[in-house]
Amino acid sequence: MLDLNGFIDKWMAKFASVDDRINRSTFGRVFRLDGSGHPKTVRGASFFREIRAGLTTFATMAYIVAVNASVLADSGGTCQCPAGSPPGCPGDPDYAMCQTGLKRDLITATAALAGLSSIVFGFLTNLPVSLGPGMGLNAYFTYQVVGWHGTGDVPYRIALTAIFVEGFIFIFLALTGMRQWLVRMIPATIKTACGVGIGLFLTEIGLSYSAGIGAITGGFSTPLAIGGCPPEYLDEKGECTSHIMASPQMWIGIFVGGVFVAFLMAFKVKSAIVIGIGLVSIMSWPRNTPFTYFPYTDAGEERFAFFKQVIAFHPIESILSVQEWDLRGTSGAQFALALITFLYVDIIDCTATLYSMAKFCGVVEEDGNFPRSTIAYCTDAAMISVGSLFGCSPVTAFIESGAGIAEGGRTGLTAISTGICFLICLFFAPILASVPPWATGATLVLVGCLMIRQVININWQYIGDAVPSFVTLAFMPFSYSVAYGLIAGMMVYVVLNTMIWVVVQLSGGRVTPSNWHEKEVYNWGLGARDVPGWVKAIRQKIQPSHSRLDDERKDGVELVDNDSAMDATIKTSSRGGSAEDKDVHILESQSQPHEQGLHSLN
Repeated sequence: MLDLNGFIDKWMAKFASVDDRINRSTFGRVFRLDGSGHPKTVRGASFFREIRAGLTTFATMAYIVAVNASVLADSGGTCQCPAGSPPGCPGDPDYAMCQTGLKRDLITATAALAGLSSIVFGFLTNLPVSLGPGMGLNAYFTYQVVGWHGTGDVPYRIALTAIFVEGFIFIFLALTGMRQWLVRMIPATIKTACGVGIGLFLTEIGLSYSAGIGAITGGFSTPLAIGGCPPEYLDEKGECTSHIMASPQMWIGIFVGGVFVAFLMAFKVKSAIVIGIGLVSIMSWPRNTPFTYFPYTDAGEERFAFFKQVIAFHPIESILSVQEWDLRGTSGAQFALALITFLYVDIIDCTATLYSMAKFCGVVEEDGNFPRSTIAYCTDAAMISVGSLFGCSPVTAFIESGAGIAEGGRTGLTAISTGICFLICLFFAPILASVPPWATGATLVLVGCLMIRQVININWQYIGDAVPSFVTLAFMPFSYSVAYGLIAGMMVYVVLNTMIWVVVQLSGGRVTPSNWHEKEVYNWGLGARDVPGWVKAIRQKIQPSHSRLDDERKDGVELVDNDSAMDATIKTSSRGGSAEDKDVHILESQSQPHEQGLHSLN
């Protein structure tokens, strides 16, 4: 009789041996895996753990292949309305046929772009953060800039030109240190609130219909309404007419993709998130079930026809490198409008998301910077320009990367694994694009739970820090935008604290608000240590003696287990300080008694 336990132990030992061998190889040294011997080894990072985390990130991001294509197809792309047709060409069969081809082009472009950008970013930065066409940014591109079926102020081709130029502007800002300064100038309490707000944003996405379990929906009489009804019971306003909380898909997602995964996570079962997503997906593929992803409807038949192909590749035919470079006349004004519009939204959205993911990794240093930040921001910016060549909206760091980080991803190997999955998706798109939204929705809620734990690091003691932070974290999910949430929080912070400052100054310091001594010390992030790394390198070549202080600053940090880092933060956080400054204050307060003890002994 086969000894099952012995068989499993034997194969686990073989996997561990292979894992250890890869970790100690040159390959492991490149990614600083644990045991590689690199002086800046990432503690706890191993080859199979990184691969598993990459698969988890891909599983939570896979929905973008279909969703991004669907959203961008609403812009009309390069499709043209016949002369004399009403705006948007509603009901025109030729236009509808063009849109079908456009959507397939966008499926290929999305998968290729997410794969390429994640691989390049992971290799150059060694961060477990994946890139792809941003979900909020694609809706902004389609419905507010280009407009539904091209009925907006800016044509599709000119909008892509603006995005292409925008990427190079971002590269310039990153090389000059301006993009990093933008992060440092944001108060630490609001940066912490950004991470919490993104967690709530992920939770809202996970509860929605488009990319989640469908527990909530947009309401008409109220901003949000309880959902959970099968899609056929949604009215034209998006509200459930009946059968509230009766959707089989929702309950499968909750119990198998959510509660069961949380149960596995409680016992630290590896690949818990992947197991949950896989189980829900496989359960949803048979057609004769109440929770099938392929119902006998027009949409279900279309998905099932695509699913049956199993292996299929569709080349990009209509949207590859279609920028409009003739900017004479009204085109110049449209280009300027699109460029300005994208710049102020993207620089905040992309920068805040990337910073928050780096902070969730545990790699943000005391000065608010993180290793290879200039390379990270430049790579992100370059991919924005590459994305426009693929006919897509701006590329950004994906907040779903938090799922892979929660699964144990610590190095760029996680992002590379995710990217390879997206490239495979080019040929297996029918399978990989058939992961239903309720399979990943509960996962996003769990990731939101992990990210919201840092809410205790917000300075709640002083009203001038607490109110702007709350506005930031609340406005992100309710506005469905990271950028608008940060803008709202910063606006409240500047106005409120300026009013308080005026009163304090006019009274000569005699009138101060409650808990004034608890306020966070703020600076504009323009000190000597904020000079970009490349400027410091040049200065070191010219004046080596002036660079000794800079050499003492770490250019890399050791990543730790996320739970351990969070527990340490909880135990050592001070109520009055910022998230970045707390560890410094604690070390100082602990060192002073020690020094006094030494003096007393002497």
